[in-house]
Amino acid sequence: MNKRVLSTKDRLIRSAANLFRVRGYHGVGLNDILAHANAPKGSLYHHFPDGKPDLAKAAAVWASDEMLRLIAVSFEEAKTFEDGMTTLCHKLAKLFDLAGRWDGCPISSTLFEGPDNEDFRACAEQLFNGWIAEGAEAAERLGNAPEEARRKSERMFIMVQGGWTLARARRSSDVLRELPRLLT
Repeated sequence: MNKRVLSTKDRLIRSAANLFRVRGYHGVGLNDILAHANAPKGSLYHHFPDGKPDLAKAAAVWASDEMLRLIAVSFEEAKTFEDGMTTLCHKLAKLFDLAGRWDGCPISSTLFEGPDNEDFRACAEQLFNGWIAEGAEAAERLGNAPEEARRKSERMFIMVQGGWTLARARRSSDVLRELPRLLT
């Protein structure tokens, strides 16, 4: 099997995303990221001139893109919004189980636990709005009026974020599997 070799920039982004998710922004040093990515020190500032903050935003965008793909796949064959939500919650629960760890949301762990600055907050808002827009688009495609679609998607987002946190506290992916029944 031919595996694609990741560029140094991609290795840095994925390593940062994984480490921030597990240990939070302040729990990860640049040397940790470089070692995890097997990247030379000069490469970090070559790709991310402002250092760790630039890398954190890139890692959050990468993680968000992964979530957007998961949302899209979950609703791809759904007959109703609730069916798509159920699939999404079960996929998230399976990811929790496969990882064997109870890490935080990759966006929150990176941007809200990082420096308290407007740039990080704005980036988080934009990424989360993207998740809501993806869900709303699916809801509209499934026959919901635009306002109802947005409301359902925002509720889904709030439930998934809260469910994620409770699942971490309980160390049980069952919390995520139970979320769809709370939709009604």
